Amino acid sequence: METDGRRLRGNRTRASVLDAVVSLASVEGLDGLSLSRLAAQLDITKSALFTHWRGKEELQLAALEHARAQWVAEIVAPALEQPTPVQRLWAVHERRLDFYAREMLPGRCFFSIVYREFDDRPGAIRDRLVEQSAQWHEFLVSTIEEAIAAGQLREGTDANRLAYEIDALGEGAVSRVRMLDPEFVFAAARAAVLQRLRAASTNPDLLPEH
Repeated sequence: METDGRRLRGNRTRASVLDAVVSLASVEGLDGLSLSRLAAQLDITKSALFTHWRGKEELQLAALEHARAQWVAEIVAPALEQPTPVQRLWAVHERRLDFYAREMLPGRCFFSIVYREFDDRPGAIRDRLVEQSAQWHEFLVSTIEEAIAAGQLREGTDANRLAYEIDALGEGAVSRVRMLDPEFVFAAARAAVLQRLRAASTNPDLLPEH
C-alpha cells in the first residue's frame, strides 16, 4: 500500500510539472526552460524533478507528449463523438478555436510557439515535432477521405490541400489573436472553414448554416 501511495504521489508530481511546463512554454517556449525556476514555481526541489527526468531534453520531450495528450483530450476526442466524418472534421476545427478562445493555456497554443522555436534546429525535439505535425495532418486528411468515401464531400476534393487549409486557418487565428480583436479573429477563422466545407459538401445540412 505504501508503494502504491508513493507511486500515486509521484504520478501527481509528474503531471503537475508537465502542466506547468506546457503552460509556461506556451508563452516563452521550451528552450529557455529553467529547472531551478520550475522547481521554485512548483515548490519542489530540483532533485524531485530529476527523479522523473534525467535532464532538460528528456523533460522537454515529455512536455511534447503531455501537450499532445491535452490536445487529444480537449479537441480530438470530443470531435470524434460526432456521428459523421464531415461533422467530425468541422467539430475538430470548432473545438480547436474554442480551446484557443478559452485560453486554456496562457499563450493559447503550446505548439505554435514551439514549432517556430525548433523548426530549423536539428535534434530530438524537432524530430518529434515533425512526427507530431505529420500525425495531425494525416488525421485531418484521413477524416476528409472518410467524408469523401461516405459521399459527404464531393468527389475530386483534394484531401491533402483541404487539410492544409483547415490547419492553416487554425494556426493563423492563434498567431494573430494578440494583434487583432480576438472575437473577430476566431469568428473569421470559423466562418472561413465553414464556408469551405459547405461549398465542398454534398449535403450542407450536415453543417451549421453560419
